[in-house]
Amino acid sequence: MNSTQLTSFILAGYSDIGHLKYMYFIILTVLYVSIVFANTVLIVVICMERSLHEPMYLFLCSLFVNDLYGTTGLFPALMTHLVSDDHTVSTGYCYLQIFVLYTYGSIEFSNLAVMSYDRYLAICYPLQYNNIMTLNRVCILICVIWLYSFAKFSIQLSLTIRLQLCGNLMDKVYCDNYLVVKLACSTSDTTVNKIYGLCGIVLSVTVPLITIVLSYIKILTICLKSCIETRQKAFSTCSPHLASLLNFSFGCFLTLLQSRFDSPMRNVPTVLHTFLSVYYLMCQPLLNPIVYGVRMAKIRQACKYILPVDMQNCLDQSTTVNKLM
Repeated sequence: MNSTQLTSFILAGYSDIGHLKYMYFIILTVLYVSIVFANTVLIVVICMERSLHEPMYLFLCSLFVNDLYGTTGLFPALMTHLVSDDHTVSTGYCYLQIFVLYTYGSIEFSNLAVMSYDRYLAICYPLQYNNIMTLNRVCILICVIWLYSFAKFSIQLSLTIRLQLCGNLMDKVYCDNYLVVKLACSTSDTTVNKIYGLCGIVLSVTVPLITIVLSYIKILTICLKSCIETRQKAFSTCSPHLASLLNFSFGCFLTLLQSRFDSPMRNVPTVLHTFLSVYYLMCQPLLNPIVYGVRMAKIRQACKYILPVDMQNCLDQSTTVNKLM
């Protein structure tokens, strides 16, 4: 069986779901609606409220758009397969899903790295901040993040599509580029894929991680030399970003551990194994609106002017719960 004859892939990750599939479907539906609603509301608020047209909130808007983009690449197909007995996907859709999910991860991490650099400039160089981080530069940075990720994974996907495949079974609930490459008939054909994939991981993870670490080292250095009030302000500004960053990094680590190393995950129950594989695609888009939309006072204030009364009450209740926690 080669790539020209292969018309579909089989996703074997659904095989042990059984009669609980309808319960999982309801949970996923509620989760997906919540993600779409929360991220859409915050995008609308940031776009409509002129006082939020600042670098930090524009980066947040890009983050929320990316969360919608990533979840749309996963949830509709996941929910359809849960209630269906047919777990096959066409090769075209499989490659499209790979592109969406991989670019989502790259954009998310790059966006978080740029946001950490933005916080570094705001805290360490407050007087020069507005001259350095202009709206034009913010727009350029956002465009570079998205276009760079699209270009990089277009090349990686083209290298995958050219492979001759001798199988179509993937032990996952969504299409994964690494698993497709493992289906190649000849390991010698995958050498370029592995080299490019390694370079892609370095560029997508190492470079943003270095930016994040250096930015927070500088922020920490400044905070230690400052008064308590300045430290508290810096902490309140950076804590949502750190929460989002740690959650996403944890999710990506779990996914990498499952895809590349089978032994540590061999004794994990199937349901938990499946949940961990989609953790960064489910929990991150739900966490971001909570940590940014609920904790950041300026966004909450903007919501009160723009959103209907019922939505404001929900937001106030969420804020109260968040403070109690």
